[in-house]
Amino acid sequence: MVKKTTISIADRIAQVRSQFKTRDFIFHDGRDLRRFSIGGNTQAALAGVAGVTLCFSAYGVAHAAITAVQISGVLQTPASPEVKMAQLQTKLVKMQANLAAVKYAAEVHAARVEQRQALIVAVLEGKKGTKLALTTPTIDAKTAAVAADVIAPFKRVEERQLAMAVKARALAEARYNLAANQVRRLGIAPERFLQRNVSMGGPFEPVEAGAEVADVEADKQFRSLFMTWKKLDSLERGVIAIPSAQPVTRVSFTSNYGVRSDPFRGVAAMHAGVDIPGAVGTPVYATADGIVSRSERSGGYGNMVEVDHGRGIATRYGHLSKLLVLPNTRVVRGQLIALMGSTGRSTGSHLHYEVRIDGQAVNPMPFMQSADFLRSVQDRALTAKPAIGGPKVAE
Repeated sequence: MVKKTTISIADRIAQVRSQFKTRDFIFHDGRDLRRFSIGGNTQAALAGVAGVTLCFSAYGVAHAAITAVQISGVLQTPASPEVKMAQLQTKLVKMQANLAAVKYAAEVHAARVEQRQALIVAVLEGKKGTKLALTTPTIDAKTAAVAADVIAPFKRVEERQLAMAVKARALAEARYNLAANQVRRLGIAPERFLQRNVSMGGPFEPVEAGAEVADVEADKQFRSLFMTWKKLDSLERGVIAIPSAQPVTRVSFTSNYGVRSDPFRGVAAMHAGVDIPGAVGTPVYATADGIVSRSERSGGYGNMVEVDHGRGIATRYGHLSKLLVLPNTRVVRGQLIALMGSTGRSTGSHLHYEVRIDGQAVNPMPFMQSADFLRSVQDRALTAKPAIGGPKVAE
């Protein structure tokens, strides 16, 4: 039995060796003829190397295939229904969170666009007393990344709004400077009408580093526009309190504001207003909106109406023949409040008109001229004795 096996192996070796005989090869390149031979041992070695290489290649391919199958889960144990349900719930929660983030981001940007547009319109159209938000909500960088596609159209609108805000602020500043210069010419500081403090508050929430930096910078620009608009709005609303209309339809003067010769004593005395002559019963009108603080007989003024216009500004109308308003009632610019007369310390029918700031009488002429209501200048060449008067001491 052993001999048989030995013969069999020897036969097989002989068969293998018979495949690797010395072989001759001839190459002809067109000019030369070359001949070389490869021995059987060399052929056997080359065949061995090729076999080993083929085995390693097969092993690598098999290993890669097995790994891919494992990753794909084909060979994994099928997950139980509970595991599959838990995985689905996790995915659902993540989807819901992303959906909520997108919705929130869209709402924030929509509100921001609306608020900023309202501010721009208020400035460009000169709206007063409009209630506007000073700040707008913000979103973090993570939310912005999730909702990038949805909020992209809003961002394009916001970029255009930012450019408009820069122009609107320049316009508001120009309007403020114009109004402030007009107020200064009346001897009034514009700061009198400015709102010293804009109500602000809320918990401290620092801006996340690197989060929506463009939005934060845009908020600064719109906050600056808001403050400029508030300053302009306060001044323009305050200007309403400045008396600038004419108190009677036809205006002329028999006595100006300042030191003059007292008509009763003939000595120098301070005249706290201007005297406007007219017939008894001539209508007298409020020169600005306000509240009647006094409507009564008052010493040298005779029958007198005083209107408080706010911001420390008031007007007085003296020597009236009839009072047509009651104290603590609101009047508007141009409203009939009394009739001209010659009551009190007066030499004839006329209106004694005063403007007072913080209780001190000031020259009414600039206020009347600022509205272009002045129609004439005092004519000292009157042939008749002018009707003049006023209290002996400025009250």
